[in-house]
Amino acid sequence: MSTRRSVDALLEREQRRFIDEHPQAVSRLGAARAHWLNGVPMQWMTDWQLPAPLIVREASGATLTDVDGHEYADFCLGDTGAMFGHSPPAIAAALKEQATQGLTCMLPSEHTLRAGELLAGRFGLPCWQITQTATDANRGVLRWARALTGRQRILVFDGCYHGSLEDTLVRLEGDRVVTRSGQIGQVADFASHARVVEFNDLPALEAALADGQVACVLAEPVMTNAGMVLPQADFWKQARELCSRHQTLLAIDETHTLSSGPRGHAYRIGLRPDFLIVGKAIAGGVPTAVYGFTAELAQRMEHLLATKPAGHSGMGTTLAANALATAALVANLERVMTEAAYDQMLQLSATLAEGLKQRIARRSLPWHVTSVGARSELIFTAQQPRTARESLAASKPELERLLHLYLLNRGVLVTPFHNMMLVSPATSRAQVDLLLAGFEQFIAEYD
Repeated sequence: MSTRRSVDALLEREQRRFIDEHPQAVSRLGAARAHWLNGVPMQWMTDWQLPAPLIVREASGATLTDVDGHEYADFCLGDTGAMFGHSPPAIAAALKEQATQGLTCMLPSEHTLRAGELLAGRFGLPCWQITQTATDANRGVLRWARALTGRQRILVFDGCYHGSLEDTLVRLEGDRVVTRSGQIGQVADFASHARVVEFNDLPALEAALADGQVACVLAEPVMTNAGMVLPQADFWKQARELCSRHQTLLAIDETHTLSSGPRGHAYRIGLRPDFLIVGKAIAGGVPTAVYGFTAELAQRMEHLLATKPAGHSGMGTTLAANALATAALVANLERVMTEAAYDQMLQLSATLAEGLKQRIARRSLPWHVTSVGARSELIFTAQQPRTARESLAASKPELERLLHLYLLNRGVLVTPFHNMMLVSPATSRAQVDLLLAGFEQFIAEYD
């Protein structure tokens, strides 16, 4: 097996190659630093850990072109924001048409009624709200849950992902709940209002809910923020029963797991939440998120609003549910997120996952591949982890960094967080073959 020294040597070689082949990106970094923090307009863009930020000239379908003229088969797809490809024709047409008819008015548009019908029909919850991001949607759900139950506590699973919502940026440290490290400027003690248990740990979940103080359990149906961690058999069936028994609301965040099928992963496994959150890809890449809820909750929410003065609820923004985003939402639900599109995504993703597994097996590497619909992830352990802690313990950050840069230098882009590879309806078999060839070359040099 390759040593740390050889990983470092390969990484140094690939960094030199990137610099040699991306003169425009390198030269523009200095000028960009004059106006942007670390040379990027959003600080997460530095998480690619490249010698210089890759600057995109054009993105179309499942292909990116950078300012140096290189084309990339894109398996990152904006970390799922472009799950259905970059600029799907139906989305582009809807934006073009709406752009001449008003962008934002803080009023419902003609598309609003249709959007509600489509969301209810697809996901099985009758009532909805639109926000700009899944973070905003999750924030709204937790505040509604606290208001409706009269309880202050929330519960999340260790290693969870729910955007940049401070309430959920907590973790387990031994038996204590603490604020996750790395946050900037946080003052409030959100850890004191949160309970955190390990994913798949039903006894711990039951104990945390037993005193009746938890307003809401907020979770992904499959954990995606610490490598993908799958629920064990009957976990969600029993977790749903526990929430109902203790009158705790269950909110499921499908922002990443929308890759499972047209109705998401919860629907696929028969899980019926009280709230459902979907962000990033729901409007084809236009900044939009939605959250849905049951008719019983809608009635309680309306009664609560009737007791409050108008305005200043602390939830919602003036640009949420704008006409442009709503038009894109309708176009995506009607013409992009189709059964046929998912059939294509799932079949090609299965081909990719099987190709990765075969190459791992031929080299007898202690790695495995986990797939959730059109989303596959390479994890550097032989066994499927049960918890985020087990998954993180198996991570190899320097090896991940090398793999990402190695593939990028060969025309393939994967997500900089972990080793996620997403297949869109626009992804071609040739692009999958390119990724597999690059991976095979990588493990031949690494092993």
